[in-house]
Amino acid sequence: MTVSKHESVSRQNQIMFRGRLLSWYGQFQRKLPWRGATDPYHILVSEIMLQQTRVAVVEDRYRKFIAQFPSVERLSRAKEETVLAAWSGLGYYRRARALHQAAKEIVRRGSFPPTAPELMELPGVGRYTAAAVASIAFGEPVAVVDGNVKRVIDRVVDRKSTLARAILEKHYWEVAGQLLDKSRPGDFNQAMMELGALVCLPAQPLCHACPVAGVCASRGPTEKAERTARRKADLHYSLARRNGSVLLRQRDKQSSLMPGMWELPEIEAPRRECGSPILRLRHSITTTDYTVFVHASGKKAEAGRWFPLRSIHRLPLTGLTRKIIKRLDDE
Repeated sequence: MTVSKHESVSRQNQIMFRGRLLSWYGQFQRKLPWRGATDPYHILVSEIMLQQTRVAVVEDRYRKFIAQFPSVERLSRAKEETVLAAWSGLGYYRRARALHQAAKEIVRRGSFPPTAPELMELPGVGRYTAAAVASIAFGEPVAVVDGNVKRVIDRVVDRKSTLARAILEKHYWEVAGQLLDKSRPGDFNQAMMELGALVCLPAQPLCHACPVAGVCASRGPTEKAERTARRKADLHYSLARRNGSVLLRQRDKQSSLMPGMWELPEIEAPRRECGSPILRLRHSITTTDYTVFVHASGKKAEAGRWFPLRSIHRLPLTGLTRKIIKRLDDE
């Protein structure tokens, strides 16, 4: 199935769209640590980090990760627990494991896959990531489609149809391919994502600042999609310290959530001897907002392993545990 007449962009508007978008991007693009990178490994790291993680969070973590693992060869030789420790705090740790396995596969092949289809053969690399790396690093004329790009396309074509999800997904890729500037695919793809992130915002788009408003079929605010109500829950942890060390437990390596990561011992409810919590903080994971209570450990020793606080950053800690220890250090 191809894009319908009412959901495509005319040839004239395609040309105008490309020129205006790339001109705007050249002037207003954000200065990001991976922007302008040509090393496909650096681009792959940035794209995987940016999956489900805010740019502001990724900026600092990307710099540190690349400093620790400056090449795909260095990453491939690292221990998994070292990679997870470097990733700690970014969440969705399956991304780190997949990136580690992808690095090993690239080294085994002897070269970096240069095309989107070949890149999709790597662990954890889907169609979007493969297209992003192929277009930015190798200049392959393939379009990308992410949430920002979908929003731009919906407004440019003034999408009204209620197609089945699979058909709609195909339409997005077809329209993105129509719009793509094949002479500058990497810049164009980054410009499309940048437009969605900075100007073509979800509820209140900045149409007055949009470089392609003149070829957009839909202008102005759109209805906000109904948000799923977030769940609320409490978590309780025990904190035991002695001689500059802290007691941690390792999550089951077969666990579906953060397998093998280290964390403070979780307790079902505060014991009477624990008294009032020594720390309270907020933490959010996917659709749940947690109130986290940290209690001083009672007289009874908890099961676990002691680690010196001075070297704890080398461990693959859960993001919440890292947050708790940082808060304790700050107080």
